[in-house]
Amino acid sequence: MTPAPSRTRWAILGLLFLISVITYIDRVNISVTAKDMMPALNLTPIEMGQVFSAFVLGYALFQIPGGWLGDRFGPRLVLTAAVIWWSVFTILTALAASLPTATVFGTVGSLILMRFLIGVGEAAALPNFARTVANWFGPNERGFGMGLAIGGLGVGSALTPPLTAWLMLTYNWQTPFYVAGIAGIFIALLWYVFATDRPEQHPRVNQQELNIIKRDVNTHRSNHHEKTRIPWRAFTRNKSVWLMTLSYTCLGYVAYVYLSWFFLYLVNVRGFDVLEGAFFAAGPFIAITILCPLGGWVSDRCCEIWGITIGRSSVGCIGMAGAAALIAAGVQITEPYTAIVLLSLGAGSLYFSVGSFWASTIDLSKSHSGTLSGIMNTGANLGGTLSPTLTPWLAEQFGWTVSLQVAATIAFMGAMLWIFVKAGDRIEEGG
Repeated sequence: MTPAPSRTRWAILGLLFLISVITYIDRVNISVTAKDMMPALNLTPIEMGQVFSAFVLGYALFQIPGGWLGDRFGPRLVLTAAVIWWSVFTILTALAASLPTATVFGTVGSLILMRFLIGVGEAAALPNFARTVANWFGPNERGFGMGLAIGGLGVGSALTPPLTAWLMLTYNWQTPFYVAGIAGIFIALLWYVFATDRPEQHPRVNQQELNIIKRDVNTHRSNHHEKTRIPWRAFTRNKSVWLMTLSYTCLGYVAYVYLSWFFLYLVNVRGFDVLEGAFFAAGPFIAITILCPLGGWVSDRCCEIWGITIGRSSVGCIGMAGAAALIAAGVQITEPYTAIVLLSLGAGSLYFSVGSFWASTIDLSKSHSGTLSGIMNTGANLGGTLSPTLTPWLAEQFGWTVSLQVAATIAFMGAMLWIFVKAGDRIEEGG
């Protein structure tokens, strides 16, 4: 009797989900602690926006190196080192005003440096998720795999506002950084002990599971990805790479409105107190937790029915267009609870498209999916670098309704770009 396939790939995916959770706890907690940090450290809203943006700048600049390292040395080692790196600087964020860097650069400069270095570490996370999913999942599971892994951001971001607010009010604003940093180091060690770069290296993977994973005809080449040159010229000449990167830039702009300013929008504009605002600020991230993996699963099913190009593009386009409509409607509603529902669903719809983005990088170039996804995610975070500073500036000049309508318009632009993406046309990887 043939033994049943082992299910080790799902344990690997569960660990990626856990890393995703801590990634976004470390990313979002400062948007809540800002409420007490700003008066304690005498920071203006514009200075706080610069601190927010510093993370995104480091995150954007090191996407491609982080992905390349995963392609070259494997995601087990690279993810371990990356999570420990950013966890250490998360802890140091709480001490930024008293570090030697504060003497050299001032308090704001020291905070900017800490956040930049956290971004440098976190830059390796998602491209190495793509590298791991490329190695561990077949073509009909990639969208769901990436959707579930990245969906951890919803859990992390949903937990962060209430947990951070409670720790901040119970102890002080520094405590959430200490807790998150220690948790990150523990998760990094857990990943290093259990994970392997490829399924054939793992003692818990049997041949039946390996057969499921290795349905891709290009598996042999991907197993030797360390020895193949990155096809930079083919990447730069491929229209789909440019379109996906531009579309993900649009997604990144909108995503960072939620990650940086949604909590303060609820408190300062919609009139909720700190704990109420922290509770309702979890709404978008609960929606992301549900709709991000669902979108990846739907993308896989659409690919089975209509092929990769239509399957990925249809879900990507629908998700971002839906986000544009929901955000545009939500900011016009004066009743605050209805507005929160619509804006939360807007975030979920935005991330409904995420599985299609990341699975498409694997579809286009499995052997170099870490590098290619790093290129795409660079675009998202260039948009994200602009968003935390531009959003409050637009709000000061024209009001929060206009500021968020701009985000809705950018989401719609990203949806339209998906129409022209051809994820089913593999990039030739010989050059």
